[in-house]
Amino acid sequence: MPELPEVETTRRKIEPLLRGRTILSVTHEAPHRYRDTHLAVGRRVQGLSRRGKYLMLQLAAADAADGDPHDLEFIVHLGMTGGFRLEPGKHTRVTVETDTGVLHFDDARRFGKMAVVRPGEYAGMPTLAAMGPEPLSDDFKEKEFVALARVAGTVKPWLLSQKPVSGVGNIYADEALWEARIHPAQTRLTAAEGQRLFHAIRDVMGRAVDAGGSSLGSGVGNYRQHDGEPGAYQHDHHVYGRGGQPCPRCGTDIVKTVLAQRGTHFCPKCQVLREPRARGGA
Repeated sequence: MPELPEVETTRRKIEPLLRGRTILSVTHEAPHRYRDTHLAVGRRVQGLSRRGKYLMLQLAAADAADGDPHDLEFIVHLGMTGGFRLEPGKHTRVTVETDTGVLHFDDARRFGKMAVVRPGEYAGMPTLAAMGPEPLSDDFKEKEFVALARVAGTVKPWLLSQKPVSGVGNIYADEALWEARIHPAQTRLTAAEGQRLFHAIRDVMGRAVDAGGSSLGSGVGNYRQHDGEPGAYQHDHHVYGRGGQPCPRCGTDIVKTVLAQRGTHFCPKCQVLREPRARGGA
C-alpha cells in the first residue's frame, strides 16, 4: 500500500500537471467510491497538499459548474494499488481532464477512494480526521511523542493507527523499528526507546521520500510513479521483505511473522522483546 513517501512522491510529480489548471471533467463508473467528484468540474486547482497517506487538491470556487461559491478539496486515497498515470490502462478507474491535459487513476484492486468536500469536512474519513502530526514537520515533537510511547500498547499497531504520527504504514513501521532496535510487539516504551523511535521515523521517512518511495516487485498494481518509473527505496530496506535473509547489522536471519494481521519483519537479535516496563517506571 502506498505510504507517506509514495504519496508525497506522487504529489510532487503530478503537481506541475495540475496546479493552476481547470478541471473540465472527472469520469468514472463508481459514484459510491468516488464521491461527488462532479463538484470539481469547472474549478481551478489552486494547489496540491498531502496529509498522511491522502492527497488533497485545493479547488477554487471561480466558475464552478455547480455555482457553489465556496472553495472545495478533492481528496484522494490511493488504497493498496492506486496511482496516477499519463496514459490509460487496463485498470484505469478514473479519468481527470483539465484544460491542458489528462490524468488517469489506475487501481487494480479497487481500494482507492476519492471525495470532493468542503475543507475540513471529513465525514466518512475517520483516519484523516483524527490523524497525528506529519513526521517530517515541526509539528512532530519529540517530547510529545515520547510521552505517548511510554503509555502505548503494542508499538507497531500503535504506529499503524496513524494517531501518534501520520503516514507510517507497514513498510516504514518495520524499517523504523529496526533502526531504533525495538521489537514490533513491544509495549510501553522507555524514554530512551521513544527517543530512538522518534528519530528513526524521521530518518527513514526522509530517506524514503528522497528515493521516490518503495516499489515492491513488478506485479500489476505495484507502486509506480506517474510516468511508470519505480521508486528506489526498496533497495535500502533492512528488514521489510527480507524474511530469512541476514540482518545487515548483526547477520542474524530476519524473522517474518504476523502481528495485528499484518506481515511483520524484525531481527530477533537486534530487536529483543523485553518484559513490559511497569507503569510509572523509567
